[in-house]
Amino acid sequence: MSTEAPKRHKWQWENATAGAAAGFATVAVMYPLDVVRTRFQVNDGRVSHLPSYKNTAHAVFTIARSEVCLCTNPVWLVKTRLQLQSPLHQTRPYSGLYDAFRTITREEGFSALYRGIVPGLLLQVSHGAIQFTAYEELRKVIIDFKSKRSTFHNQNPDKLLNSVDYAVLGATSKLAAILLTYPFQVMRSRLQQRPSGDGVPRYMDTWHVVKETARFEGIRGFYKGITANLLKNAPASSITFIVYENVLKFLKPTIRND
Repeated sequence: MSTEAPKRHKWQWENATAGAAAGFATVAVMYPLDVVRTRFQVNDGRVSHLPSYKNTAHAVFTIARSEVCLCTNPVWLVKTRLQLQSPLHQTRPYSGLYDAFRTITREEGFSALYRGIVPGLLLQVSHGAIQFTAYEELRKVIIDFKSKRSTFHNQNPDKLLNSVDYAVLGATSKLAAILLTYPFQVMRSRLQQRPSGDGVPRYMDTWHVVKETARFEGIRGFYKGITANLLKNAPASSITFIVYENVLKFLKPTIRND
């Protein structure tokens, strides 16, 4: 009885360490493409105060050449608005994270910080569930396939999989999640845009986004920016699971020795 509690505690520390290392590596490498994706998401072809891009490569080049990336991770609404700022804005740009928070609460009220929360919640719940379900199911398939080909019986599953397997699993599971949940990201980004000079938001609520997008852009409007999203998130997911699984493998012998 006395040894079980410490073991459970160490397992929690082990998973937390692996997850933190994976998350840090992913954000550090892939953040610039997040800026590109957000700008494509809100481009409905009718907005004049945002720069237009021909494709993902053009967007990356233009942003890297003319603007400074704000490599911070504030709440999603502030992050989105900071990413959408350009010299073409008709309102005074935010000078930084603190100024953005202060300006939003003063001009729009505290509730404005929660714009886009409905599609955001739907996204968070569904995206993670789809990705990790796909990851685990595909992981079982690969383990089963390799087990049948292996000359060793009852081999530890951790020894059957390598970094290439984790990369493929991470990318394919993320691809499935993105394809099914991406419209929620577009809805959230459009709701979180800064109001125009007269203070009126471009979209009033989630249903308004759905109606306007479907009316003027069709189904393709709900998948704007998905190329940049896939280029960012598929490799990012591979990095996440490669780091996570390998850190986990590294820490497991330590736990067993303890």
